Amino acid sequence: MAFRPLGDRVLVRRVEEEEKTRGGIIIPDTAKEKPQEGEVIAVGPGARDESGKIQPLDVKSGDRILFGKWSGTEVKLDGEDLLIMKESDILGVLDPERAAKAA
Repeated sequence: MAFRPLGDRVLVRRVEEEEKTRGGIIIPDTAKEKPQEGEVIAVGPGARDESGKIQPLDVKSGDRILFGKWSGTEVKLDGEDLLIMKESDILGVLDPERAAKAA
């Protein structure tokens, strides 16, 4: 993908939730909420501090993250629906080992 976020912005792909609950109930598309979990696709260089020095971001490409329900701006790049958000909109990074066990 030929896109590089600027500043402290991050490009995120939403991770789709399961179609069924743990009890086996199928959730129709109309009742689903947009997932608040995603995968970082690309990150900007970082924000500048008061002295003009760039502070690198805490997230990197490939990280699984949680973000707020209304976070980010929806964009369509290469036919794919993605989000661009500031690093401050990210609530946390999921531990890769725990995320693999949950899936």
